[in-house]
Amino acid sequence: MQTAIDLNSDLGEGFGPWTMGDDEAILAVVTSANVACGGHAGDPGTMVETLTLARERGVVTGAHPGFADREGFGRRLIPLTVNEVEQLVATQVGALMGAAALAGAMIRYVKPHGALGNWAADDRSIANAIVRATRAVSPRLAILAISGTELEMAGREAGLSVFSEVFADRGYLATGRLVPRQREGAMIHDPGVAAQRLVEFLSTGLMPTIEGDPIELEAHSICVHGDSNGALLMAGHIRCALESAGISVRPFLQFSERPSGG
Repeated sequence: MQTAIDLNSDLGEGFGPWTMGDDEAILAVVTSANVACGGHAGDPGTMVETLTLARERGVVTGAHPGFADREGFGRRLIPLTVNEVEQLVATQVGALMGAAALAGAMIRYVKPHGALGNWAADDRSIANAIVRATRAVSPRLAILAISGTELEMAGREAGLSVFSEVFADRGYLATGRLVPRQREGAMIHDPGVAAQRLVEFLSTGLMPTIEGDPIELEAHSICVHGDSNGALLMAGHIRCALESAGISVRPFLQFSERPSGG
């Protein structure tokens, strides 16, 4: 039985006059926040505001770099070279660290967004580029990676602290990858179903799939997407269910790199 877990959410994903989600309310529930860096979403004002709110609520903050594709919200694969990926990540993480300096906050980790994160999950050259960029900006930054992926292995081989996540509101394939959003079973909308699945996963280490038998995964953190409809209800329900099951909810950076009780 895993006895502790982090809750993270992707925040700061508005820009200009356009807002997405209720970041302020979700920051009262989660323990880590992945803040958009101006690529798939975000702008200087949104970055500083989100980081300030997180600091005030004691929420750990990380950088959430993604493809510079606001129209596609970073969920379309952009065929960059390895060098271009490295530059993209380094400049976005650096920009967020500058915003954090203004907000009196600290960036503690990097979690690639959307299609970039999925690419790094399977392609070692892309995973290595993200790790190199992270180390170049600051070797003190940790990596938050999808559980069971190339990014985990690349980060560990480079000597970075690496932590793993599973997703509250996404279905899984037998490979351990997320069900593509266009396929049936990709999204879990019922907070009760999501919460029960997570409690059982933390009890057994087995994640259900849409293709048959469950698979073994490890996790230090659970992601609830801040842009999903009902994200606040989902996050709150999951936190209550976890705590009712005797599972402590706290930032993953307080853990060793092996899940507590795992």
